[in-house]
Amino acid sequence: MAMTPRPLSRRNLLKHTAAVAAASGIPAWYLSEARAADEAKPKQEKPNSDAFRIGLVGCGGMGTGDGKDAQRFGKVVAVCDVDDAQLAKAKTNFPGAAHFKDFRKLVEQKDIDVVVCSTVDHWHTLVSMAAMKAGKDVFCQKPLTLCIDEGRRLMAVQKETGRILQTGTQQRSDIRFRLAVDMVRSGRIGKLKHISVWLPSGLREGPFKSVPAPAGFDWDMWRGPTPAVDYVKERGHRTFRYWWDYSAGTITDWGAHHNDIALWATGFDRSGPVSVEGKALNEMIPGGFTANSEYELLYTYPNGVTHAAMSTRGSQWNGSVGDPKLPPHGIKFEGSDGWLYVTRGQIDASNKDALREKLPESAPRVYISNDHKGNFFDCVKTRKAPICDVEIGHRSATMCHLGTAAVRLGRKLNWDPAKEAYVDDAEAQATVSRPMRKPYDYSFIGA
Repeated sequence: MAMTPRPLSRRNLLKHTAAVAAASGIPAWYLSEARAADEAKPKQEKPNSDAFRIGLVGCGGMGTGDGKDAQRFGKVVAVCDVDDAQLAKAKTNFPGAAHFKDFRKLVEQKDIDVVVCSTVDHWHTLVSMAAMKAGKDVFCQKPLTLCIDEGRRLMAVQKETGRILQTGTQQRSDIRFRLAVDMVRSGRIGKLKHISVWLPSGLREGPFKSVPAPAGFDWDMWRGPTPAVDYVKERGHRTFRYWWDYSAGTITDWGAHHNDIALWATGFDRSGPVSVEGKALNEMIPGGFTANSEYELLYTYPNGVTHAAMSTRGSQWNGSVGDPKLPPHGIKFEGSDGWLYVTRGQIDASNKDALREKLPESAPRVYISNDHKGNFFDCVKTRKAPICDVEIGHRSATMCHLGTAAVRLGRKLNWDPAKEAYVDDAEAQATVSRPMRKPYDYSFIGA
């Protein structure tokens, strides 16, 4: 399979516009706008300064990358992980940083300004809430929540504390995705009719055997608010997302990215769809992963626009626009006057001239960010809302949770985005929240 083209870096974005435009397929006029927006920002005097003191919670592969990236704007002064093995690596990656196994101790530290939460999904909400209550600004990985109720609670804490929270859906800071959204919102493909989203399939494996948890790995705290089950190697670290206890497979893993962009383009990114239909395409293996690996979803928005999201596997994928070199994921917007396709590293349209032609000054434009963590740290300074604030993160995660509920129940669900409740459906409404195992409920952080 061809590798996914790398996203256009901020450094390349600010180089020679014509050359970059020719190589990237992004119109020169749009690159010029992005460069102008970037150059209009106040220059950072010391890019690698200790301006921000950063606490990192979750030190696996994603956490390590997040921490190193964040050090462009400050210094990681504290790290936290429930696994001694990952904590040991963090001590090497971030020399001199204080280390903790309980995130509550980390967020209490007076010498920390910002908390980066890169834990497994089911800890995102409690860590973020505790950090904000302790006066810290938060960069939290996606999906922001494990269930819809968690998002509402996070919004309430953010409003109460006034802290900055950025969700790690970094595609909103990618120029190709922003161009696609601007084009769709401005009517460049005519009236939007339908959106197709392709997501990678998850894993369907098992059965797995219970074994003793590794020494130095606090399995009880890692499980946190989720059910008390025996340790299974495949439940931890990278493959945690294929267990419904902790995530929802690629519906939440990749759906938090591509469905977020689709939602952004519709203009309903602070509300959402009014219905969702779901279907699982295969059965679980007894004793194996419990998140659906292959599925189909169909969302409908208040204006009648439909949005299909489906998993892909091997030969099922045809590039969506007939290009076998495309990665097995992406978004296609279909309108009355043509289509537009975007994925990481590529953008295309049925009318190439429409893509190259500059939008009029009166055309609606979305929030400009060319650097996701840079946007977060800028907003920590200015106290302005980041591009993926808590409500955006909550609504994007809600899309995933709606889809998961529809697939698990196997039927159409009607949703009221204003009330954030299912319409006349007690069984679906029960999925809005999840039971929390004590002592790891909200009282664990004093909430």
